[in-house]
Amino acid sequence: MANFNIPTKDQVSEKNQAIFDNLNKGLGFVPNLYAYMSNSENALGDFLGFAGRETSLSKREQEVINLAVSQINDCEYCKAAHTAIAGMNGFSSEEILELRQGKASFDAKLDALAAFAGAIAVNRGKVSEDVKDNFFNAGYTEANLVDTVTTIGEITITNYLHNITDIAIDFPLAPALEEVSA
Repeated sequence: MANFNIPTKDQVSEKNQAIFDNLNKGLGFVPNLYAYMSNSENALGDFLGFAGRETSLSKREQEVINLAVSQINDCEYCKAAHTAIAGMNGFSSEEILELRQGKASFDAKLDALAAFAGAIAVNRGKVSEDVKDNFFNAGYTEANLVDTVTTIGEITITNYLHNITDIAIDFPLAPALEEVSA
């Protein structure tokens, strides 16, 4: 069985050490998944540039996508991280659990986005006309469609990386859906 190590600052390149410094300044720590990316000379910087891009979606909308897709991809790390981030973006614990189920009964527009993102992830982009119509009828645009797919790509990278490595989760664990829906 492979053992995946999380590199420390002194074990990475100077380029990645500078990124660690910036993460420490901005977040107060270097998340383990980001530290693991620093095994590659360029992946961490490239990923953070991609993740920090301008988008037509609000932070809350991005978290809707991150939660729904991380649940579908069953990534414990990203479910934990994005549960914490969604809470910082004003979602309640109950709303977060619902978003992980691909719905948002508390907001019709976010409900359409959660369903759209979930359908994209499950069906590898081949979504029904009804799902697309619901997304556009909720007020989303073609720019939002492009940014939704881009956000799905971003979260899928971290979902897959953690699912392969199973490195230590350094966020409070997200509750299992079956624990809260009983």
